[in-house]
Amino acid sequence: MTDLVACLSTGEKSRAHVSRLVNDADWNNVFLVTNDFGKENFRADRMVEFIVVDFQKPVFELIEDIKKGLRGKISDLEVALNIVSGSGKEHMAILSALLKLGVGVRLMAVTKEGIKEL
Repeated sequence: MTDLVACLSTGEKSRAHVSRLVNDADWNNVFLVTNDFGKENFRADRMVEFIVVDFQKPVFELIEDIKKGLRGKISDLEVALNIVSGSGKEHMAILSALLKLGVGVRLMAVTKEGIKEL
């Protein structure tokens, strides 16, 4: 499988969605872009790496923080990306960081039938 990069916001439903996404597929690596609250309150059945950022920062600083957190860690030329959780600013920062790292993205979502590529 590929690496998963997902945005993890503070809402309980967001955490449940991301937890299912993390646990229901065989990912090489899982990177969750979140804040301190997300890191402290998220539980999964497998190892994940948290890219902890301050979502209050300007978007250009967020992009740099995310790039720094992911640089050299992605195992392939593309990643599975889930941005169901989070805000538009957070989504733009994650997507921009991935593209600036030269990584392609496949959008993934949890559905009633399981994890599907959009």
